[in-house]
Amino acid sequence: MSMTWGKCYDPNGARLGIPTWPWRCAPDGFATRRQLRARGLRPGGQPIAGQILRPRYRRGPLVAYLYRLDKAKPVRPMTPAKRRALACAMRARRTCPQCHLDAGYVIPSSLGVCVPCAYPDDQNTE
Repeated sequence: MSMTWGKCYDPNGARLGIPTWPWRCAPDGFATRRQLRARGLRPGGQPIAGQILRPRYRRGPLVAYLYRLDKAKPVRPMTPAKRRALACAMRARRTCPQCHLDAGYVIPSSLGVCVPCAYPDDQNTE
């Protein structure tokens, strides 16, 4: 079912149940999660205030939920404990389970081990 631009416009929410605008036509005072994050904000538990729809050919429309800027809260600062936990998790993703060395990059899940352990014959031994 294709959706035209006219069907995307429902600012009162009478037809779709939530205020809806076409892509790039949302009024001021609303923002998506990414736009909130770029401003250093988060939704903060508020309900979805609206949505924008972008019609696509032969597929369902893309939906982006909108939140009110005046009810958004600042992003919580990272604590030292959280910073340590993230560093430990990233270190675990870089450590090869076979040779137990830090590979310096995230181990590919397709290999499960670092590249030298996955392809030992391809290593140039000069």
